[in-house]
Amino acid sequence: MNKKVQRSLAVVSAAALVFGVSAVSSATAAPKSVSLAFQAPLTGSNALTGQDELTAARFALSEYNATNPAIKVELVIADDQGLADVAALLAPGIASNKKIIGLIGPAFSGATQASLPAYKAGRLPLISMSATRVSLTDRRAPVNGFPIFKRVVANDKFQGPALARYAVKGVASPSVYLVDDKTAYGKGLADYTKPNIAKLAGSDSVPENTSDYTSVVAKVKASGANVVIYCGYAPDAAKFVKALRDGGYTGIFAAGDGVLKATFPNNAGNAAAEGARLTAADVPFEDVATPAQMVAYTKLTGIKVPGSYVTSTYNATNIFLACIKQGIVTRAGMQNCLTNGSFKGVAGDTIRFDRYGDIIGGAAVGAFTIKAGKITYLGVA
Repeated sequence: MNKKVQRSLAVVSAAALVFGVSAVSSATAAPKSVSLAFQAPLTGSNALTGQDELTAARFALSEYNATNPAIKVELVIADDQGLADVAALLAPGIASNKKIIGLIGPAFSGATQASLPAYKAGRLPLISMSATRVSLTDRRAPVNGFPIFKRVVANDKFQGPALARYAVKGVASPSVYLVDDKTAYGKGLADYTKPNIAKLAGSDSVPENTSDYTSVVAKVKASGANVVIYCGYAPDAAKFVKALRDGGYTGIFAAGDGVLKATFPNNAGNAAAEGARLTAADVPFEDVATPAQMVAYTKLTGIKVPGSYVTSTYNATNIFLACIKQGIVTRAGMQNCLTNGSFKGVAGDTIRFDRYGDIIGGAAVGAFTIKAGKITYLGVA
């Protein structure tokens, strides 16, 4: 399908505001009703990220519904395809819907940046589950989310050093070649990874959606690097690592959370992806949820092994729901609740936000690897 047509369809879909009613009416009286929006890529090359995250939002709402709440919650789902230009077109419509008092997302940093003008103008509180670009919570940055933006993940100021450490762990005399995809996310992660690399053999920026990685593979091999760190998204990472292996590179391939997708090994080819080292500012949901929650999650979604950022999306959704349970039904009330509240994550952790929207004390960055075509969690990076 023509990309312009795809984007037009996404805008029409969002303008129509596909609702999922997610509450049970009170037995005695009709409850008050509010909406939460969910914004992530649900179609396009990065759709799996948003689809995984949406299961978590729906699961959190299903648990809320089971309490027969006094305030009914509807979910407005917006597909931004993970693209800044699509997000910029969607955001004004969401911001103008006054029934929406909070937004879960956006998922991607570039889409978040593009959405912020509309959401700031509408004073719509946001909690992102996976947007890690540092500038989003930097009051000095030209485009930042203050005061409406919050996130439940560690930003790239934490992930960058963790990625640099994990990429070279156990490697004798590591020499690193660093590549980013020129996106807001990829460039931002690379900026915080690079200073933590002891020996940089070289670096390059290769635009997203590049089809031929031959030239950068040649640069990597000529540099003598035995570790490659890629800062970008899974579709391009799959093409890049395949080209590296086809070109004879046998060293470590490492990447950040943008590559932590179940489709990555298959798209790259299991042999090419084997042993890849990945980081993410998240931990697997099955490692922190109770057995009963896992049974309920699988019953609702049909999924036995939750995907990436399910834990953080579940936490983000529940933070909004905790405020709604207190009787919050306005954007202003929600903003105050998020700014001043203290919340419990599914792992038992306490979540409080600093003035600019980051978690006070930071958040865990997990270490993962690819084994036999599957993503395996190894612990905190």
